[in-house]
Amino acid sequence: MKTIAAFSPKQARWLQLGLWACAGLFLAGQAGTGHAAMDTLMSDHGHHAMASQGDRYVRTQANYRLPSVTMLDTNGTRVSLPKALDDGRPVMLNFIFTTCGAICPVMSATFAKVQAALGPEASQLHMVSISIDPEYDTPAIMKAYAEKYGAGPQWQMLTGSLDSSIKVQRAFGVYRGNKMNHVPLTLLRNQPGQPWVRLEGFASANDLVSEYRSFMASNP
Repeated sequence: MKTIAAFSPKQARWLQLGLWACAGLFLAGQAGTGHAAMDTLMSDHGHHAMASQGDRYVRTQANYRLPSVTMLDTNGTRVSLPKALDDGRPVMLNFIFTTCGAICPVMSATFAKVQAALGPEASQLHMVSISIDPEYDTPAIMKAYAEKYGAGPQWQMLTGSLDSSIKVQRAFGVYRGNKMNHVPLTLLRNQPGQPWVRLEGFASANDLVSEYRSFMASNP
């Protein structure tokens, strides 16, 4: 495994912040406070501390050409990724792996907070988490991960072959060669054919909800 010094300065900064946040989440869990403590930590400590380190994320826009790959959902059903993402709803997408101990718990907790903030309106948003460790993350393991974060029906967890996962990562410009080089990133798109919003860093649930509401306000 790389030491922090072996990463680029940008990667090292996000990794250090992710490790800090994860340590807090672990301690909260040890105290037996569960999801309530996780929510408090994310809002009162995690994101505020990240803001004190400078910009929490960088927002850009880009067009990506999706590969024609088939993935597996948590029931083991084959899913065409392009068709799944083009179902007419705005898309909010991230990349995770279930054994991740730093960045992924923070991003997944953030998605859970987005889901909670939207309530019934969440059904109008297609949330997607794609595994970058599909050789370990079987559909059953992804299903348990989804249950851990209380994922609703609009939050789709996808895995599949290593080749498919790498193709998708490359298409979105997130492939780093090794899961341990994973960086925090959220991608959003309003409609098929429109540019993707790329939030590189630890965007908060409020940030993501704001992006979603901006999409909805711009739709006819």
